[in-house]
Amino acid sequence: MREEQPNNPLHGITLKALLEELVERRGWDDLATHINIRCFKFDPSIKSSLAFLRKTEWARTAVEELYLKDLKKAERKRARSR
Repeated sequence: MREEQPNNPLHGITLKALLEELVERRGWDDLATHINIRCFKFDPSIKSSLAFLRKTEWARTAVEELYLKDLKKAERKRARSR
């Protein structure tokens, strides 16, 4: 049975979707600048990055935190434009 997580902004978002959105929004170079991961710097791809992030907790956490930071920034921007 699925557990409800109303206060978890990452609930329902796959790691792949999260990473694809970050790459689309920021690009590989910017990701590599913010998170020092080899798979973001040299011949980056979604597939290799997902493999690394799934087995490396600190890297996954860093990517999730950057994603959440971007979400909050977008929400503030929308609120100001209203």
